[in-house]
Amino acid sequence: MTLERRSFLKLLAAGAGAAGLPMIGHANTLMPKKGRRVVVVGGGYGGAIAAKYVRMLDPSIEVVLIERNKQFISCPFSNFYIAGLMNDMSTLTISYDKLAANHGVKMVYDEVTAIDPAAKTVATKGGTLAYDHLIVAPGIDFRTEEIEGYDANTAKAFPHAWKAGEQSTLLRQQLQAMPDGGKVLISMPVTPYRCPPGPYERSCLIAHYLKKHKPKSKLILLDANPDVVSKKPLFTKAWSELYKDNFEYIGAKKVTKVNVKEKLVSIEGVEDFKADVINLIPAQRAGDIAVKGDLVGEDKRWCPIQPVTFESTKHKFVHIVGDACAIPSDGPPMPKSGYSANSQAKVCAMNVVNMMNGKELVDFSGINVCYSAIDDHRSVSIAQVFKLEGGKVKSSATAISPADFSLGKEEHAYGESWLRNILTEMST
Repeated sequence: MTLERRSFLKLLAAGAGAAGLPMIGHANTLMPKKGRRVVVVGGGYGGAIAAKYVRMLDPSIEVVLIERNKQFISCPFSNFYIAGLMNDMSTLTISYDKLAANHGVKMVYDEVTAIDPAAKTVATKGGTLAYDHLIVAPGIDFRTEEIEGYDANTAKAFPHAWKAGEQSTLLRQQLQAMPDGGKVLISMPVTPYRCPPGPYERSCLIAHYLKKHKPKSKLILLDANPDVVSKKPLFTKAWSELYKDNFEYIGAKKVTKVNVKEKLVSIEGVEDFKADVINLIPAQRAGDIAVKGDLVGEDKRWCPIQPVTFESTKHKFVHIVGDACAIPSDGPPMPKSGYSANSQAKVCAMNVVNMMNGKELVDFSGINVCYSAIDDHRSVSIAQVFKLEGGKVKSSATAISPADFSLGKEEHAYGESWLRNILTEMST
C-alpha cells in the first residue's frame, strides 16, 4: 500500500468518526436479508414465545432471535431456590436448541447495542441485522441512580435477585451463612415493577427458612408502597398466622441511600435500617436497549405501545412485549409477569403476521395467572382476564384464592405445573 493510499484511508476514517457515522463492527452484516424477516430481541417469557409463534403462524417469514445467554433462567419460582427449597436451578433453566430445531428460529447469541428504526436495522457487538418488523422484549433494568451511594458493587453486597441466576445464588448463600439471631431486610420498590406479588412471596419463603433453620432470626420487609399492592388479604394472613414471631412489615418506606460498609440503608435520609443480609430491590424501568433505542416515554421508564399490535407509539414496525411495555389501561394495569408476557407475545405475533400479510388485525385479549407460595407446600393465586375497550385494556374478570388457604396444597401443585408447561412451550 502506498503512503498516499494509507493517508487517504486515515482521513476517510477520521471524517466518518467526526460525522458520527457507524464505524467497522456495526457495518458488518450478520445475516444478509433475502426475504421477509422478523427480528426478536430478548429470549425471555415474551421474546421466545413471539419468535416461536411468528414461525408457527407463517413459516415463510424468517425469524431471528437475538439473546445474550444460551440458557434462560426463570425468575418466577427462583424464590424457592433462594429460600433453600430447591437444590439448584435446573428446573428453572431452558435452552433454545429445540426452538431452533423444531421451528426454524435462527439464534444469534449476542448483545444488542443499538436499534435504528429509520434504517430498520439492529446492531449487535458482532454486526447488524435488517428487519421488516422488530419485536423487542428487553425485560427490566433498575433505576439505581435514585439511590445515593449505589454503584456497580452494591448488588454484590446487597443482591436484588430480581434477575434469576448469579444474584439468586448470592442471596441464598448470604442467608445460609448468616448466624442464627441475625436480621434479614428486604426492601421492595414502588409500582410498577416486575411481578407485583414477588417480594411478598419472597418474604414468606425466607421467613419460612428462618423459622425452620434459624428461629432466633428476624425478617423485616420495607415496602416503598403505602400498602400491600397484591393479594393483600392472603399475604397479611400468612404473615400474622405463620410468621408472627419472626416477621415485620413496614409500609411507605422508600430506600434513598445505601452504606455497604455499615450494612445499612437509609429512608428519606432520616431513618436507618441495619441488617446482616440486605435484599435491596431497586425501582425499575424497561431494559437498557429500550432506553438506548428511544422506545421509552418521556419519563425514560416504560415503552408506550398500541394495545392491538404492541407497536411502539414512537417508531413504526417496532413492537414491545413483556415487562418493558406500558399498555394503555382503564383501571389496574396488566401486571408485569411471565404469564402476561406470554399472553402479550401471542397477540403481538399474530398481528405482526397479519400486518405482513395484509390481513385484518385481531383485538387484544389477555390473561394473567400468578401463583405465590406462602410456605413450602401451600400457594395462593390470582387470575385476571383483560380485554380491549375504547383503545384501552381493562380487567374484565378477577378470581383470588380462598382466604382460609383451603386450596393451598392444590394451588401449589397447579403452580408447579404452570412452570413446567410454560417453560416447555418456550423451549420446544
